[in-house]
Amino acid sequence: MTFLMTVMVCLFAGLGAGLGTGLAGLSAAAVVSPMLITFLDIPAYQAIGIALASDVLASAVSAFTYWKNKNIDLRHGVIMLVSVLVFTLVGSFLASLIPDGHLGTFSKGMTLLVGLKFILKPVMTTKEVQEGKSEKQKIVQSILCGIVIGLICGFVGAGGGMMLLLVLTSVLGYELKTAVGTSVFIMAFTAFTGAASHFYIGGTPDIPILILCALFTLLFARVGAKWANQANAKMLNRVTGVVLSALGLVMLFF
Repeated sequence: MTFLMTVMVCLFAGLGAGLGTGLAGLSAAAVVSPMLITFLDIPAYQAIGIALASDVLASAVSAFTYWKNKNIDLRHGVIMLVSVLVFTLVGSFLASLIPDGHLGTFSKGMTLLVGLKFILKPVMTTKEVQEGKSEKQKIVQSILCGIVIGLICGFVGAGGGMMLLLVLTSVLGYELKTAVGTSVFIMAFTAFTGAASHFYIGGTPDIPILILCALFTLLFARVGAKWANQANAKMLNRVTGVVLSALGLVMLFF
């Protein structure tokens, strides 16, 4: 595999992952891991670790942008974060027991399905839905959802993004931009935990590929987050859905 080919794959992976993170709080693993698996033949477990590591700075920068625009629920985000972190470790260990082929196929399929979901059924929830719930209900739901998300995040690297966004909007009733801001805030921590556990269990990753993916993802996440805070909800759904669906189809085809 030539160096130029490696750079190009990392560039397109970072482009899709960064925009997905900045626009809709999606995990870089939704794009980076299947791209590395498909085009560079990186083992699935290592690819997910690289994707999670790429997510750390990208999510942190995106979270800061959403925080400046007052689109993060820090109080309940922190509660969910605790349960997510614990069960991310559990999910990461379980993923180490699954053959590479199964993990790779799951990641590609999830990318396409979630992309179609955003196109066919946009998230148009308003803030009033969340405000109508009791504080106790919000806390209990945050903990339970955090457990589920943590397991998925550690298992396929997608919990801080695709599943987290779906849970925040569909189960907890968050308005889209607040859901995205809270998602990237949580993902900055879960991505670090997930990446560390993957590298500890699976060994040192390919450093050049890790650096390239992290830089490209960070660059495009910053661009995406700035634009997302100015765009309307319908446009956010459509753009995210088209990007993910296209990437999913390409990776499944190859």
